Amino acid sequence: MSSKRIALVTGANRGIGLETSRQLAAEGVTVLMGGRNEADINRIASELRGEGLDVLPVVLDVTNSDHIAALKAKIEGDFGRLDILVNNAGIISGETFWENSATTITVEALRKTYEVNLFAPIALTQALLPLIEKSDAGRIVNLSSILGSLTIHRDWSNDFANAKPVAYDSSKAALNMYTVHLAAALRNTNIKVNAAHPGWVKTDMGSDAAPMEIVDGAKTSVALALLADDGPTGAYVHLGDTLPW
Repeated sequence: MSSKRIALVTGANRGIGLETSRQLAAEGVTVLMGGRNEADINRIASELRGEGLDVLPVVLDVTNSDHIAALKAKIEGDFGRLDILVNNAGIISGETFWENSATTITVEALRKTYEVNLFAPIALTQALLPLIEKSDAGRIVNLSSILGSLTIHRDWSNDFANAKPVAYDSSKAALNMYTVHLAAALRNTNIKVNAAHPGWVKTDMGSDAAPMEIVDGAKTSVALALLADDGPTGAYVHLGDTLPW
């Protein structure tokens, strides 16, 4: 069994997921990089290995139960445990950040958004939890958003409150609730569960208008993935600061 920490990062083919994988591997972690497209994730992982980083590509559509089962079997067979799970994959569907879609969002768009942003991380976490329980210091990081904060959205003077895509925002609020519940369920174990707000980052989703670079957007996830034993659990964090629920 490897003495190095083993991590899985979903949605690792680009943006924050890719940078999270890079930064974790730079800290000496073996990183399984999950991506839907086999050729794409193989190419990206090969590039990081060319930088001397210990990363491995895995084909993972987080909404595909067969992919999840196959990945669980692979991790169990190759490593015997999982130390870090970063539920990074996420989408915005049927809306844009700068509209209030409460009166127009379709049920189909809601279902598609929730499938990726909520149901998939729950299914993946539950499937891999027996392997995380074998870790001496398991860490689960759920990629949320400040747009999942009910407090922020009720403060109409807050700049972030102007972004009200209801499917995306409510899916992240629900993910926050799951984070709190899972942390409570695991509070007597060595596993810490936290929600990360990466910031408004220059990604395909965040656009070039975002003020933060991708390298900085990954820092919160990495810090929570590498938390010391005295670190928080059930927290909602951005760059070390606690956010209002």
